[in-house]
Amino acid sequence: MEGKEIKYYKNDGILDIEKIIQEYSAYVYKIVTNISLNKLSNEDIEEIISDTFFILWKNKDKLYEDRLISSYIAGITKNLIKEKFRKVKINSNIEDYENNILDFRQIDMIYEQREKIRVIEKILKSMKKEDIDIFNMYYYLGMKIKDISNKLNVSEFKIKSKLYRIRKNIRKEFKEGGYSNE
Repeated sequence: MEGKEIKYYKNDGILDIEKIIQEYSAYVYKIVTNISLNKLSNEDIEEIISDTFFILWKNKDKLYEDRLISSYIAGITKNLIKEKFRKVKINSNIEDYENNILDFRQIDMIYEQREKIRVIEKILKSMKKEDIDIFNMYYYLGMKIKDISNKLNVSEFKIKSKLYRIRKNIRKEFKEGGYSNE
């Protein structure tokens, strides 16, 4: 999703929240699902999405007109997710988990997932800033290749090539680390 500045969404000084909701609901949903890793109910996700736009509207007079609206939306969404996880954690009892004792296979899977994340983070740290941005826009923000190429003023072929090389590098690191190519 190519970000637009706040002033783009103002008509006669009034924030057009309906237009923002229409254009950014899918973006907020993508952020919530990527960060929460399916640990939130559909109701929680819907609540976070609606709260994101409500908080944006409530703080409409505090927004800088020359800033990207996507950065405000992403920040609000991330804070709401953290808050939701804190509430869930505070209200949980040990009894909720008594029947969910992990067996060794689950522990191995969790360990392997953490290792894979560590490998990806290591690879990202060694990449150029442009490659990191492309990776984040495509995989984290869910942007389309066409939108990324427009935003960075490069060809779609270049974006596809860079994503291919990044994936190839990640697969290589996984193979060297003894992981399957999932």
